[in-house]
Amino acid sequence: MARRSGTGNGGGRHGPGLSDVPEDEANPLSAALSWRGADVLLSVRETVAHGQLALAYQPVMQAGRTDRVAFYEGLARVYDPGGRIIPARDFIAAIEETETGRDLDVQALAIGLQVLAEQPDVRLSINMSARSIGYPDWMRTLKRGLMHDPTVAERLILEITESSAMRVPELVTNFMSRLARQGISFALDDFGAGFTSFRYLRDFQFDLIKIDGQFIRGIAQNPDNQVLTRALSMIAEQFDMFTVAEAVERAEDAAWLITNGIDCLQGYYYAAPTIHPPWEEAADSRSA
Repeated sequence: MARRSGTGNGGGRHGPGLSDVPEDEANPLSAALSWRGADVLLSVRETVAHGQLALAYQPVMQAGRTDRVAFYEGLARVYDPGGRIIPARDFIAAIEETETGRDLDVQALAIGLQVLAEQPDVRLSINMSARSIGYPDWMRTLKRGLMHDPTVAERLILEITESSAMRVPELVTNFMSRLARQGISFALDDFGAGFTSFRYLRDFQFDLIKIDGQFIRGIAQNPDNQVLTRALSMIAEQFDMFTVAEAVERAEDAAWLITNGIDCLQGYYYAAPTIHPPWEEAADSRSA
C-alpha cells in the first residue's frame, strides 16, 4: 500500500529523508514486536534442539463428579533465556510446519509416555500436529513407549486440533484407525473453531471432542454461545463422542455446562496447568 504524502509542509508529517523508510521500520512498536518475534522463535528452536521441553499438566474434571479427574492434558512449555514461559500462541503457528514443530511433538510424546509408564493410575492427553503423522522419530518414540509398557496405550489420548486435522483428513483417518487398534484414544481439540466437514467428522471416529473456549467463556450469560454449544454437544452425541468444555473459568459457567450434559470440564476454575502435578507432590511427600 502506498504511503499518503504529507500536505502543506513540503517534507510531510514524517519530515525530510524518511519517505523511503519502510512502514514497519519507521514504527518503533512494530520494529520492537518484529525483534521480539525473532527472539521468541530463536528461543523455541534452541530449547527444542537441546531437549529442554517441559510439560505442564492440567486436570480435566468429570462433570458428574467434579472432584474426580477424568484425565490430564500435558501442555508443552518452552522457556526463554530468562526462565519465563513463552506462550504457545506466540510460536505454534510459526513452527507447526517446520522440523522444530515435529521435534516438539516428539519430545512432548516422550515425556508423556514416561509419565504414563511411571504412573499407572494416570490417564494423559498429549497434543500433536497432523503433520507429525508418519514422522519417523515420532513413530519410533511411540513404538518404544508401547513396547516398554503395553498398558500405556489405553491411557494415552492424542489431541489433534480441528484445523490441523482438516489439512490432511485422509491421512488422519488412516492414522487413527491403525493406532485405535492398539487401544489409543483420540481427541479433536478446539472443536467449533475451524471448519470440520461432518463427513470427515464421521470418518475420523474421535473418542472425544473439546469444545473451543470461545464458546465457553461467559456461556451462562450468552444465549448465542449456549445455542452453539448445545449444537456441538448434539453432534458429539450423534457420533458417540464424549464432550469436554475448554476454558471453564467461572462457577456459573461450570453449572450451566453440567446442567446441559457436557461430560467433562477443563479450565482455571478447577486448576491451572502446573509442571508439578499431584503425583510428583505425593512422591515428594513420601520422600520427606
